[in-house]
Amino acid sequence: MMKAPRRVFRMMLVAFAGASLLAPLAARGGEVIDVGDRRELFIDGHLIERLDNARLTAHEPRYEGKVVMFDKPWEGKFSFYSTVIKDGATYRLYYRGLPKAEHDTGWESLCYAESDDGIHWRKPNLGVLEVKGVKKNNVIITNSEPGTHSFSPFLDAKPGVPDAQRFKALGLQRTPGNQDWCLAAFVSADGKHWTRFREEPVILNDTDHFAFDSQNVAFWSQSEEKYIAYFRTWKDGIRRISRATSDNFIRWSSSQLMEYRRNGEPAPIHHLYINQTHPYFRAPHIYIATAARFMPGRRVLTDAEAKAIGVNPNYFRDTSDSVLMTSRGGAIYDCTFMNALIRPGIGARNWVSRTNYAALNVVQTGPTEMSIYVNRDYAQSTAHLARYSLRLDGFGSARGPYEGGEVITKPLRFKGGRLSINYSTSAAGSVRIEIQDEAGNALPGYALADCREIIGDEIERAAAWKNGNDVGNLAGKPVRLRFVLRDADLYAFRFAE
Repeated sequence: MMKAPRRVFRMMLVAFAGASLLAPLAARGGEVIDVGDRRELFIDGHLIERLDNARLTAHEPRYEGKVVMFDKPWEGKFSFYSTVIKDGATYRLYYRGLPKAEHDTGWESLCYAESDDGIHWRKPNLGVLEVKGVKKNNVIITNSEPGTHSFSPFLDAKPGVPDAQRFKALGLQRTPGNQDWCLAAFVSADGKHWTRFREEPVILNDTDHFAFDSQNVAFWSQSEEKYIAYFRTWKDGIRRISRATSDNFIRWSSSQLMEYRRNGEPAPIHHLYINQTHPYFRAPHIYIATAARFMPGRRVLTDAEAKAIGVNPNYFRDTSDSVLMTSRGGAIYDCTFMNALIRPGIGARNWVSRTNYAALNVVQTGPTEMSIYVNRDYAQSTAHLARYSLRLDGFGSARGPYEGGEVITKPLRFKGGRLSINYSTSAAGSVRIEIQDEAGNALPGYALADCREIIGDEIERAAAWKNGNDVGNLAGKPVRLRFVLRDADLYAFRFAE
């Protein structure tokens, strides 16, 4: 009778983690994954062979308050489609300014703000363009230049890119003859003054469904060695995401519809209004997507509640939140965590349409902290950008309970001389690590009994055994890592010199 609860617990664990993650090592096989000296995060099952009384856990960002109010005459309640870029010591913010009704594009502009720390922001008087009779403003592009509606810039990480093209962007425009929507390419040396990369559009609508009608993002992928673009596609009446690739940002491949997977199986499909896919700055081979999950027709507020907060009457009959997806390249999003990354929260203001949408990019804002920025109070006079924080690498973790749990990786091949981890334990908790051969046998000197118990909370801590922390003699050989977690979270690991 005493064994029944444990059997029930194990069945629940299998249902959560997927049976493949609990398969015996002897029943598994396949190629060795080369992790090199890359940082690897526990936000998907890519490297996991087995979870035993442990689970992958999503972590909730902490609300840090309002950082930018959209209060200028050319900004207003429909300001949207934000992008944050960390450019050396300067943080750059781009967003659509639109004070009138959303589709009154005669008022639309691209606005700019900057910061020295990602927390305190200023809107410089650029004097670049005159907007409604005012030239002292923070406007970069107005509606007179196609591309304003969903202009989405990035800092080009491609090796050898010319200084004049250090920043690139995609923007929405009409094809010649005004027949269809397409994407145009822009370049900039300083992120403030933009010119066309070429006059003709670079990405055309090659599907049977209307596309591009939201923020369309792009970046240089170090792992795929290509430019990647992610953009809106309609499929069976649902807002989906497609991607295309390019070697030169001018000629692009045909689009691929992104698929959603969870534990190797198809994941539920929701409307994704914007995708915000970008390389994670500490592990650029992993793409983070802080996507907007849109629930059309899912009305929360009554007419009286909507009137009380002053939301535009056309924008409170839907609701939305932010979710986390990841990709390691190709046309697959991993949806390990289906719960919201950022919920609408207490109060009526963010239970309306097109709010809670994350800005493009997660950026570091402190020695142990990174920030996510979110558009809030859409279609209201209080519209603003808010900041949320997470620990570095802290989107998710492998978590072991007080009773202890284990994570065993697939066979890996690494380079470097030591193994460091990003972890957190309780005062009673611990992390211990065993390095095994490909068959799952502990290697001499690296057995669990040889590992020095790791206690504390650190972004980077070198694992050590009785003979020290040197693992260089194992570099290049197939190994498995066995993490034993007691009341502990393991966020990431990395082999390095």
